[in-house]
Amino acid sequence: MKPCNEMLGRTLQLTEMMVELADLGDEARKDVGCGVLYGLLRDSAYKIRKIAEQEREDHIRRGLWPQEKKSVKSRAAIPKQDGGCGCRTEPRTDADEQRSSKCNPTTAIKQK
Repeated sequence: MKPCNEMLGRTLQLTEMMVELADLGDEARKDVGCGVLYGLLRDSAYKIRKIAEQEREDHIRRGLWPQEKKSVKSRAAIPKQDGGCGCRTEPRTDADEQRSSKCNPTTAIKQK
């Protein structure tokens, strides 16, 4: 995969992690200030995701993005990352939620 596409894929993964962190932080927060922080994190993730998805669509139109297998979801083209601990760091699915959560996706990316 071309480096420009890999970075877009990783950016989309990062936005998924940002939303997940905002959700977890919102559940654990004890005061309004943290609510503001996690709201800002979530809003930023959505804005970044929108721009990254627009760039991905532009790459697809220009023929720079690899051809996808006939998939319903466009996320299938996001490259899989392995942080060295065996976990997947791409966006989580419902099936992933049922598996063990021993690995922290944030630490997996730092190991790269």
